Amino acid sequence: MLEPGDVVSRRKGIVMHRGIVLEDGEILHNTPWLGKHTSSLEDFSKNKRLYPSYHPYGVRERTLENLETDDHRYYNPFTNNCEHVVTRATTGRASSPQLRGWLLGAAFATAGFLLTRSPGISVACFAIGKKLGSGSSDLT
Repeated sequence: MLEPGDVVSRRKGIVMHRGIVLEDGEILHNTPWLGKHTSSLEDFSKNKRLYPSYHPYGVRERTLENLETDDHRYYNPFTNNCEHVVTRATTGRASSPQLRGWLLGAAFATAGFLLTRSPGISVACFAIGKKLGSGSSDLT
């Protein structure tokens, strides 16, 4: 059962979209068109499977407290995407492991292609870079 302060994720194309359960059961998340806003759990899920991250009581309380002072309202894919909002609330420090993974993957793929001129090597380098850049997906 989801509790206020827990994190929920769902697939959004090739990335995971993340949000935080609020006291009233709404989900706080950040999107390019609406910025930081709330939606019902049903609207957030968009009929896709949800991946909940249940957190201990102390983490949930800290998450909700951090949300009260978070004044980052507008979406920015590099500095304030949905993952930045969630990590800023759960850990006190904004980060986006998915974004870091994609950027490092692209850098590795480019280097692999430039060195070998082989698309196959480039794809392998992308996968390695993405895995290295993503790090842990644990948000606690």
